[in-house]
Amino acid sequence: MAALTASTLGIRTPFARSADHPSQKKAQIAITFDLEMSRQYPQRKILEWDFQKGNLNQETKDYSLKAAEIAKESGGTIHFFCVGRVLEQKNVSWLKKISKLGHPVGNHTYDHVNVWATQPQQTQFRFQRSPWLLGDKSTEQIIRQNIRMTTEAMKQRLEIVPDGFRTPGGSSDGLNQREDLQKMLLAEGFKWVSSKYPKHEYSRPKEEPTQDIFDSILEAQQAAQPYLYPTGLIEIPMSPISDVGAFRTSYWKLNHFLKSVELCIEQAIEQGGVFDFLCHPSIMYVEDPKFATIKLICDLVNQAGDRVEIVGLSDIAKRVSKNQH
Repeated sequence: MAALTASTLGIRTPFARSADHPSQKKAQIAITFDLEMSRQYPQRKILEWDFQKGNLNQETKDYSLKAAEIAKESGGTIHFFCVGRVLEQKNVSWLKKISKLGHPVGNHTYDHVNVWATQPQQTQFRFQRSPWLLGDKSTEQIIRQNIRMTTEAMKQRLEIVPDGFRTPGGSSDGLNQREDLQKMLLAEGFKWVSSKYPKHEYSRPKEEPTQDIFDSILEAQQAAQPYLYPTGLIEIPMSPISDVGAFRTSYWKLNHFLKSVELCIEQAIEQGGVFDFLCHPSIMYVEDPKFATIKLICDLVNQAGDRVEIVGLSDIAKRVSKNQH
């Protein structure tokens, strides 16, 4: 089967895959899947998932496992982030299979809570509908319990410890102004967090993205490079554009999304940087049912040889830590 590339997709890219411009250091590409349900999928009228983020449907689970198998066959890795309530479901064998294939699974809180919330009921839609679930807990106690319960659930049902932590949602400032959250995560045993999502321009809904939009995404990619907080916690930002922004917000077609992904990967390779691809299988099984994005990423990395590697986020964190010493 011919490799899936920009040329075969009719995509034009300004970056040449050539040894004439070697990177000073090997680029690192991460593929990450947030295991949660997404509002407006599989139909736009659906909003109930805001209250049931962990109640994964069968299509989402099947897509996740198949993507893990495809990546494995291509020599790649997918870093999954699990909402703890997923582990309340009767059958979690699909996720155990993903773990046994060697794909890392991280903590994504139990109820998909907003860690930047300042009031208890702001932490999750579920708690606005059912405030009695909060008791008299403070916002800090709710967030900490959500993180801790997910870690315990993963230990008991999956027999693994979480590989890192990703915040539900993201902030353009990450945890830069939240030393309290940095210290909380360190105290819960995490060495790194994925919480930052840099600002960029979006195309208007149902309008084809212009070159200015792609340029804005590439510029934001420069701000999506990993760094160390003063507390010692490592930040590994999520790279633009996410499937939420592309498909749910801007109604992009798949070829537009593929173009953006390829441009960002080519830039990362040229600069020896990091690209942390963010998506949600609950969206992707609708928008990309044939796994074109995963196949494209794996093909691009394989074609680039020793200039780039597909890794889990812990590998990225290790390089950040190593560079600090």
